Amino acid sequence: MIKTSKQRAYLKSLAMNMTPIFQVGKASLTPEITKAVDEALAARELIKISVLQNCDDDPKEIASYLSERTHSDVVQVIGKKIVLYREGKDNKKKIILPEK
Repeated sequence: MIKTSKQRAYLKSLAMNMTPIFQVGKASLTPEITKAVDEALAARELIKISVLQNCDDDPKEIASYLSERTHSDVVQVIGKKIVLYREGKDNKKKIILPEK
């Protein structure tokens, strides 16, 4: 879990150069997308999602819903891009968050 603004800033900097691995479109959030996001978080810890122009839902609401369903943190929502983080269980590929 993200505890400090320094940790959030660090995750934002990591996400800056990432390409979105999911796109939320006209159908908005489906159970399949939610499951895929959950699996991606388990594999990567930090993911970026793009909300397409033809999606009528608010990206902040989508981020909040996904965060709740996948037990992850919303790092940021900028425009139609969402960045989510969930601490991984595998220590080998862990993102080390800065302390305080």
